Amino acid sequence: QVQLVESGGGLVQAGGSLTLSCAASGRTFSSYTMGWFRQAPGKEREFVAAIRWSGENTYYRNSAKGRFTISRDNTKNTVYLQMNSLKPEDTAVYYCAASSSGIVTYTYSYAYWGQGTQVTVSS
Repeated sequence: QVQLVESGGGLVQAGGSLTLSCAASGRTFSSYTMGWFRQAPGKEREFVAAIRWSGENTYYRNSAKGRFTISRDNTKNTVYLQMNSLKPEDTAVYYCAASSSGIVTYTYSYAYWGQGTQVTVSS
């Protein structure tokens, strides 16, 4: 079992930056692919970014490329999402998740989820 807790959300102006953290506990953190997803009111949960256990392979949705950076520190059992040049359309609840198999961009590939942290970007 894996427990995930997100933090770092808040209110920022468009063009600003924010860094989210996800602290993991339970089974070995380093064996999981970690992902970030987000969900805005009335919309489906969508993929944002993912990182393999080694940290060598990262994946981003097109709208996040060049603005967001996912990273992990396995010694601290923590995954991060650095978000720069934030836009109002980035407003959503952000969730971190852990996957041991499957396509990293698909929600159903992740077995463990945090409770989410709110990110609001004002214009």
